Amino acid sequence: MTEDEVHDVMETAVRAPSLHNTQPWAFRISDAEIELHADRTRQLPVADPSGRELRIACGAALFNLRLALLGLGIKPLVSILPDPDRPDLIAVVRRGGARRATPEQRRLLEAVPRRRTNRRPFSDAEVPATARYALRRAALDEGTWLHLVTDPAQRIELGDLARRAHGVQIADPAFTAELDHWTGHGEPRPDGVPATAGGPLPQPNSTWVMRDFTRGTGRQQTAFEAEPLIAILTVHSDGQREEIRAGEALQRVLLTATTHGLAVSFLSQLVEVPEVREAMRRLVGGLRPPQVVLRLGHGWPVPLTPRRPFEDLVRTDAQEDQEDR
Repeated sequence: MTEDEVHDVMETAVRAPSLHNTQPWAFRISDAEIELHADRTRQLPVADPSGRELRIACGAALFNLRLALLGLGIKPLVSILPDPDRPDLIAVVRRGGARRATPEQRRLLEAVPRRRTNRRPFSDAEVPATARYALRRAALDEGTWLHLVTDPAQRIELGDLARRAHGVQIADPAFTAELDHWTGHGEPRPDGVPATAGGPLPQPNSTWVMRDFTRGTGRQQTAFEAEPLIAILTVHSDGQREEIRAGEALQRVLLTATTHGLAVSFLSQLVEVPEVREAMRRLVGGLRPPQVVLRLGHGWPVPLTPRRPFEDLVRTDAQEDQEDR
């Protein structure tokens, strides 16, 4: 790849979601391969003590990387967790010959810069059946399952679980300090969730939107939509490989939602409180552990969140050769 192509691939790869926009990834690029590493300095020890959400974020970046290479006509050969002696090495991606992106892959690639996490109210318009089918298929294409919560009784119980999880977290001073550190800032910085992207203050009686990403500076708005589409992404089993797979599937689902004009935000409290996550697994009636919970609907445009510069994310053979001299 040329230098410009490397920059373009990296710009696409890092346009992935991560908890509080921590962007917990790093890359090493050589002529033969691209290594994707987890950046443990950006793991959230309170909200994500096991690193599960960190690995999901890296999986989402890996899916974007795959798409970007296909956009250049390069077939990506991916090895997940290839080196037991380097536990933070998420994946190695090598050139597997030539392959053109399919029309669907091209649409997903074009959606990467348009995807946003939308923390604002959605309209009450229903998500059409064609989009629901496409979202489920996107998850299946990456070896996962997307459960759409349509049963009224299940929705009520899931809402109760969401409020319970939020109460547990908000009562923990360490959790609120961590949240405040990464969100609601007004000063320019290349990571975290700025107040402009935090959305309005949640209503006291809100069922689905409860976190304040503005440090209390957001404006109170009318109530959020009453009936968003709630989707639960599940995998075959717990484990690091499955968490990375969940991230790849998550990004495919998010980009598919973008191509259908849908807005998406996360209900992360449901998977961050262990006893609530287990109760949710039982609620959806299966052995598959839930990894991500999404709120989907029709929203209005929101600003991009910032991204760290190329120089902070990427190491190349040329840089390391220069430092060794």
